[in-house]
Amino acid sequence: MILIGIGSNLTSAAGGPLATCEAALARLEAEGVKVLARSPWYETAPVPVSDQPWFVNGVANVEATLDPAKLLDLLHRIEAEFGRVRGELNASRTLDLDLLAYGNLVWQESAPLMPHPRMHERAFVLLPLKDLAPGWRHPVTGLTVDALITDLLPGQQIRAVKP
Repeated sequence: MILIGIGSNLTSAAGGPLATCEAALARLEAEGVKVLARSPWYETAPVPVSDQPWFVNGVANVEATLDPAKLLDLLHRIEAEFGRVRGELNASRTLDLDLLAYGNLVWQESAPLMPHPRMHERAFVLLPLKDLAPGWRHPVTGLTVDALITDLLPGQQIRAVKP
């Protein structure tokens, strides 16, 4: 299971954050990355807490023939196409595509780090992941997504996007 985190809190050429996230999934498909399933969308407060606009976040399960490094390169190219400018850490962004997990691969030597080193700390990853793959286990700790959610630090605001 290859998991990609999707998020946006700024308008892009595709539209608002929700439209941007949907368009990013279509862009992945156009590049040959098959979206097998995706979670419902969530609105989430910025982490760490700031005065930025709330994000739209979700998680997708994809199928790709690219190795993790090439897939991450593709994600970065798509972010740039949607106007993402990398600079300040945790800044607002038009699009954020994170390679969260690549099967059970554990790689902590160099980029891309697998699994994503902070995914287990983020409600905006874990709650959508629970909807998408409730039986998923963290490849390093072996903990279920439910156990990881239980261990989240309090104060991470998240709510389902109303259809």
